[in-house]
Amino acid sequence: MSAATKSPEASRASESLRALVRGRLFWPLVTLALLLSFNLVFNTHFFSITVRDGHLYGSLIDILNRAAPLMIVAMGLTLVIATHGIDISVGAVVAISGAVAATLIGGQLTPGGGAPEAAGHPMPLVIIAALGVAMALGMWNGALISFFGMQPIIATLILLVAGRGVAQLITGGQIITIYHTPYFFIGNGFFAGLPFSLFIVTAVLLFLLVLTRRTALGLFIEAVGLNPVAARFAGVRARAITFWAYAFCGLCAGIAGLIISSNVKSADGNNAGLLFELDAILAVVLGGTSLNGGRFTLVGSVLGALIIQTLTTTIYSVGVPPEVTLVVKAAVVFLVSILQSDRVRDRITSMGKLGEAL
Repeated sequence: MSAATKSPEASRASESLRALVRGRLFWPLVTLALLLSFNLVFNTHFFSITVRDGHLYGSLIDILNRAAPLMIVAMGLTLVIATHGIDISVGAVVAISGAVAATLIGGQLTPGGGAPEAAGHPMPLVIIAALGVAMALGMWNGALISFFGMQPIIATLILLVAGRGVAQLITGGQIITIYHTPYFFIGNGFFAGLPFSLFIVTAVLLFLLVLTRRTALGLFIEAVGLNPVAARFAGVRARAITFWAYAFCGLCAGIAGLIISSNVKSADGNNAGLLFELDAILAVVLGGTSLNGGRFTLVGSVLGALIIQTLTTTIYSVGVPPEVTLVVKAAVVFLVSILQSDRVRDRITSMGKLGEAL
């Protein structure tokens, strides 16, 4: 059927389909659906959910819980990448945040070796201090980039190297064990039957969605990412927006550090958050945010984090050898990244138009 003889309803349906395929969330959703479908076929217990003591347990719940730190960091990194920046120091900030919390909260076992008892400092003070340090590190990155004109990759590389050393200095090069039961609730607790970490993710996501989609801030961030010079001429405070984007990214890394240290009940300055920045960048890219800056999608970054965690869990559950795991993971990420390319999406759209013309 030619374009001339095509009915208006069919034309509208075709246009809607093309718009759907070109949407930034389409391929992340398709990828996640394919991974879940694969598990439905090859892992019969993957979707099993049990209730114990009023709490939900199962592979899906584990994926959501384990992906929580990555989702939070990915959301913070999304704002940075939207300003045409990058932050490769988030893993080090995760380690520093956990180290500060573990050092301050400490705690000790009861004399009989029973349940952990009182901590060295009150939990509110510990949380504020850890998040304050993390946000200060983000502000350090933001200051170097915004006010001193340093390249983002170089500025955050400095903190990537130095931050890991700072984390080890705080912990004395040792793994600090935390003995304080209330602190464990952050990463291991349940609320309304679901892991408490999911409520933290939801709170951060809703806060950012309101801030970037219900105010002009989102438009300003995109303007800075697309053309900072033009944005400044238009009256947008590009330097301030870039500065606070890095500051908030540091805060998100600090929250992730608290969740991780709470989950493992310890702080390891050497290994905590190691290579975390790579997964976070992958999550943002898989979610549909361009590394060239400009338009961004927070929901897409959350989906990207879920894809990475689901893929990791799937690989382990089907018994793929550890030495092949990274290759399989890289292949999936490569395929989705190709499909996310604007050039590839334009080619798919043009092929669809050619098929209709024929």
